[in-house]
Amino acid sequence: MVHFLPRQRSRDEKGAGVFGEATASTPGETFLAARDYLLRHREDYEVARRGFSWPRFEEFNWALEWFDTIAERRPDGLALWIVEDGGGERKITFAEMTRRSNQVANWLRGLGVARGDRLILMLGNQVELWETILAAMKLGAVIIPATPLLGSADLRDRVDRGRARHVVTTSDDAAKFADVPGDYTRIAVGSTVEGWHSYGDSAGSDEDFTPDATTRADEPMLLYFTSGTTAKPKLVQHTHISYPVGHLSTMYWIGLEPGDVHLNISSPGWAKHAWSNVFAPWNAEATVFIYNYSRFDPAALLEQMQRCAITSFCAPPTVWRMLIQADLGSLSTPPVKVVGAGEPLNPEIIEQVRRAWGVTIRDGFGQTETSVLVANTPGQQVRPGSMGRALPGFEVALLDPATGEEADEGEICLALQPRPVGLMTGYADDTERTDEVTRGGHYHTGDVGSRDADGYITYVGRTDDVFKASDYRISPFELESVLLEHDAVAEAAVVPAPDELRLSVPKAYVVLAAGHEPDERTAESILRFARENLAPYKRVRRLEFYELPKTISGKIRRVELRGRESDLHGSGERARGEHRDDDFPGLRS
Repeated sequence: MVHFLPRQRSRDEKGAGVFGEATASTPGETFLAARDYLLRHREDYEVARRGFSWPRFEEFNWALEWFDTIAERRPDGLALWIVEDGGGERKITFAEMTRRSNQVANWLRGLGVARGDRLILMLGNQVELWETILAAMKLGAVIIPATPLLGSADLRDRVDRGRARHVVTTSDDAAKFADVPGDYTRIAVGSTVEGWHSYGDSAGSDEDFTPDATTRADEPMLLYFTSGTTAKPKLVQHTHISYPVGHLSTMYWIGLEPGDVHLNISSPGWAKHAWSNVFAPWNAEATVFIYNYSRFDPAALLEQMQRCAITSFCAPPTVWRMLIQADLGSLSTPPVKVVGAGEPLNPEIIEQVRRAWGVTIRDGFGQTETSVLVANTPGQQVRPGSMGRALPGFEVALLDPATGEEADEGEICLALQPRPVGLMTGYADDTERTDEVTRGGHYHTGDVGSRDADGYITYVGRTDDVFKASDYRISPFELESVLLEHDAVAEAAVVPAPDELRLSVPKAYVVLAAGHEPDERTAESILRFARENLAPYKRVRRLEFYELPKTISGKIRRVELRGRESDLHGSGERARGEHRDDDFPGLRS
């Protein structure tokens, strides 16, 4: 049970009702009215876009005023279903999740976790992850999601710049914090770790929870570290409405409904995990389904999708490319809602899935800074190559970078009057960067698109040098910084090299320091060094010794290197002198 403090309805909540409905009296009811409007018009884009407006609050706590009300209405409804590839599974109802998150919140409060405190959450796809997310929201703590792939250097940065006061991680990963200084509470999930609090002790806490105060809607709730091109990762700040409420758009894009069983292939620590493994499905009162595998096996995934009757499926193009190489026909009851995000989808993939399953994969576009803002929605025509149209609640403009005027092709921007709910408040502790991306009355995504006469937008590319490999965002600056620590490297530039499986992989163009030879031994040494000092998803997989093209002011022309890689890929040739990790037995993976 949750005990609520008395609260005064805000002016917005006492207004003239939402979407033609009777006036809603609480934030939860207002949220429900907005949600139900999108559900009713889930296949009628024009009506949904014309009639929807964001619910706006002065006070709101999604975990308390939305999630826990689902538990009251549907106590036996399935909130989370986790299947392990080695056998075994867990099913958690909404009521059980409410009870456990209350216990965890009370226990964390006893350890000193308070409203506004920043908490690093570094867990895999395990029940404790979702329990802690809800518990932190109930307490008003600020979650810093972190992938378990991070090493000590990344964690030092997150503790330092993130000003983290608490850390929750697995017992196995606790050792990564041995070299991370700071006066932060250490909490380990799993076996006992000396000097760390045991998460299992939370099971003895009270199952009733009373918040210490009402939660302001504009209070920070999430801080995501996201890669940049010429600086350290940015801290993207979201509030108690920008992601929980903002992901009504993501729910609408996927087409989720109450009772759906939704499988999303994404790792904890990344924004897409919060999009489709927390907020979108639970906004819809759907089940979050997880298949935990040690190594991706398309046939095994399809088998579980069949056995567990998955109705909705989201995966990055890398996974879709692997799936179409398997026997899609082995799935006799395929999901009726299938979407892809992270990279543009190849038309061949869409067609093969359509032939096998009778459904069309629908693209969507968003960022860590936003919820889904452009997408192909249910019931609408999907145009080859297009990622769809602006979603309800978002006014999308394509602005010419040179003039700032609307154009048929330009930077994808969001109008800020009115400001869409599904947009970050800004970059924490960096007003200069926040002002830069919100200049001129628009939020600037840094991505370029083209739009046809019917409003369909096709993705063109990034305005900066960040790229994706296997659906992970890669910052050249971060990889180059590590490469430059090797004694043999004088200069380095990292660009994406086209790859049939991963779409692209990081390739380093290297200028050697004096005294080093451009041979296989040097290449292997540099690639091994990068492998040992970078998270696996950032691995440099190709290397070429090359004189870097530069501007007259001395800046590296990465655009020229990207063009060279594209030309090589188009010709089917491998650059002479290029070294790949697969060339060296000790580096193959």
